[in-house]
Amino acid sequence: MKEAWIIDACRTPRGIGKAGKGSLAGIHPQQLGATVLKALAERTQLNTADVDDIIWGTSSQRGEQGGDLGRMAALTAGYDVRSSAVTLDRFCGSGITVVNLAAASIMSGLEDVVIAGGTEMMSNYGQNGNDPAMFLDNGNMVLREAHPQPHQGVCGDAIATLEGISREDLDKLALTSQQRAAHAIENGYFDKSLVPVYREDGTLALDKEEFPRPSTTLEGLAALKPAFAELAYYPLDEAGTTYAGLVNNVYPDLKISHVHHGGNSSGVVDGAAAILLTSPEYAKEHNLKPRAKIVAMANMGDSPTLMLNAPVPAALKALKNAGLTVDDIDLFEINEAFAVVAEKFIRDLKLDRDKVNVNGGAMALGHPIGATGSILIGTLLDELERRDLKRGLVTMCAAGGMAPAIIIERI
Repeated sequence: MKEAWIIDACRTPRGIGKAGKGSLAGIHPQQLGATVLKALAERTQLNTADVDDIIWGTSSQRGEQGGDLGRMAALTAGYDVRSSAVTLDRFCGSGITVVNLAAASIMSGLEDVVIAGGTEMMSNYGQNGNDPAMFLDNGNMVLREAHPQPHQGVCGDAIATLEGISREDLDKLALTSQQRAAHAIENGYFDKSLVPVYREDGTLALDKEEFPRPSTTLEGLAALKPAFAELAYYPLDEAGTTYAGLVNNVYPDLKISHVHHGGNSSGVVDGAAAILLTSPEYAKEHNLKPRAKIVAMANMGDSPTLMLNAPVPAALKALKNAGLTVDDIDLFEINEAFAVVAEKFIRDLKLDRDKVNVNGGAMALGHPIGATGSILIGTLLDELERRDLKRGLVTMCAAGGMAPAIIIERI
């Protein structure tokens, strides 16, 4: 089997994902995707006619984000019309899945040049029919009876309750995320992959991270009201079904403690990212210097009712596929969808906290759903290079109780 090499990765800054407030709000998703695709081609001097496929992640494929966003972004970027594209949705896991599929296409020998990436304009949700795709089966009684799926925030609170993880510990992790992100930004650790976003009229929209709150304190976090306490008991239908009730259908004795809030949950942001992968033969023939190779990939499903617990088994599956252990991994990136996801990941795998999300995570930087996985892979690669380390693992929870994972190794 061939190797799949990562040649380069780039991403936009993440803008606050609220209409009228975020600097990227109002930019067409195709334009945002085109920004990273164009930058990737320019940075590598890529002949886009050689691109066999573009595999793009976008979770809410409605309104402006509908209609195969990957293909439309490539055309907007001026790519050769022969560079085909497809857009997929594995909810939050889309940005890792696209890289895994791109790597698989190359490793199988079927293709030589594939770009993977994603775009999510969360500021568009609710506008022009571009509301988030509803995985919550409020109307499908057959599915609800078999696998009740609550709101993901309620799931986070339920997991924390089941695991006995306190709000204080989650807030400490959130503060660490903010502190590490602030340090990384101040020292330029993200600069290698960051590309500015311009509006169609040529004016600068955003060239730095917009979401972080470096002045965050533990006292400030402790004062925030739990975000999902009321939502958990809001009636979803005439029968009075609630999200908490859906959890109790599977865990009847569980009394949920509501511990997540805006400070220890992922930020709502806009963003895009792109990664160029090639076969070794193509890279050598075109004098492209590889930065890393794909070592292993994995997908894993878990309880749809708890929804957020698949990253640990996904990571273990990827490690098994690679013949490695956690001790062979130098750095980990686990998406901070909610603080409990990262906290449980660290505890279950008994990880050194100084190896996990070393430059902060989504609690500080935000989580543009379909793009985040690709962002994390690029961030991990940059940090492996900066520290002169070898291997890293990226994973993240996804709606429906899923998680993709990937292990990369520097070349």
